[in-house]
Amino acid sequence: MSKKSIILIFILILSPIIIYFLWPSDESRIKKLIKEGAAAVEKEEVDNVMSKVSFNYQDNHGFTYILLRKVFEEQFKRMSGIKVEYENLKIEVKDKSASASFDLRVIATIGNDTGYYIGDIKNPVRMKLYLEKELLNWLVTKAEGLSF
Repeated sequence: MSKKSIILIFILILSPIIIYFLWPSDESRIKKLIKEGAAAVEKEEVDNVMSKVSFNYQDNHGFTYILLRKVFEEQFKRMSGIKVEYENLKIEVKDKSASASFDLRVIATIGNDTGYYIGDIKNPVRMKLYLEKELLNWLVTKAEGLSF
């Protein structure tokens, strides 16, 4: 057996192991989605926020993808200096569905007033997001915790 053949066999055996360890886990993908979503809200980027939401989104308040987009557009027109804080993130993954719950606070400026828009220092809002895996991406399909 030549050296090239041995190297090729070694690479073929080793590559699935390398891919397994380097491929991000579902939990790390969901953490990244939440982190990027929070950053997009702070930057008031509606398109980037909505890229984390499934077109099949529907919650208990009757919001769908389109209505949720309109809410973000309207709120971003009214607010500035948005700061999103979240902690105590817990993620549960089951096949192609998952949930992520966390404590949320949002500080924003409306007009000349700056303060807590969602939650406060002592009492954050406990949010729960339901997600589904669509192809290789996790997307939010439902949210609980906010009251309108």
